[in-house]
Amino acid sequence: MTNNKSVYIDDLHFEHKLWKRQLDFYREELSLFDNRLEDLVKRWTSIEVLAQLEQFQNRFVREREVIDELRHDINEHATILAHYAEEHPVAIDRVRFDDQVSLRDRMETFQKLFDELKQSFFIFVAKYL
Repeated sequence: MTNNKSVYIDDLHFEHKLWKRQLDFYREELSLFDNRLEDLVKRWTSIEVLAQLEQFQNRFVREREVIDELRHDINEHATILAHYAEEHPVAIDRVRFDDQVSLRDRMETFQKLFDELKQSFFIFVAKYL
């Protein structure tokens, strides 16, 4: 996706830091969800309920993978910017870079899907806890 918008390196760096903190938060939430899954596994022996628990567990594993992929791509973009800044230190704060639209779109999609998963999990927990 091509975007004509350009932004300063500080703005990109801020966004990278923000996204990495958000991803840390989501990873921590997944740990809490795993603990809740363990509670439910101890309480239920129904094959139907256990199958649903396994589906959530698998989805949580996949969310961690997506978090890792996003974090890798954010770090990769930050490294590219850092190398550019090292090679062109003069007035780096005035240089404008292509906006990171694709990465931002991926973060927004991840957040939306994570929130949907979270809501689905909460409804499930309320039903069986």
